[in-house]
Amino acid sequence: MTDPTPAAPSPPGDRFFFCRLVPPRPSFALDMRPEELAAMQRHVGYWTALLQRGTALVFGPVADPAGPWGLGVLRVREGESLDTFIGEDPAIQAGIGLRYETLPMMKAVAREG
Repeated sequence: MTDPTPAAPSPPGDRFFFCRLVPPRPSFALDMRPEELAAMQRHVGYWTALLQRGTALVFGPVADPAGPWGLGVLRVREGESLDTFIGEDPAIQAGIGLRYETLPMMKAVAREG
């Protein structure tokens, strides 16, 4: 089935980033302590809000055999900062050992809207 919504190249000024949320231990997704779980629930709420406003394009856990980790793709518009989005993430603010690895995408084609 073909998607009726055409994809468009990113507008000038928009930048896209691959974001990997690295857990403090390989078993993190399976054995979170209560404070870690609470921080991750706030993290999901934060990324859901980013998704709803079009900043996040996709996010979720990756079933890596070496241990699950989080993936997100962000659209950072002109005047916005990747560092701000990362710094405001409750998972980072909680200080529970999570960290981001980010890579800029050289080019991105994304759905408009």
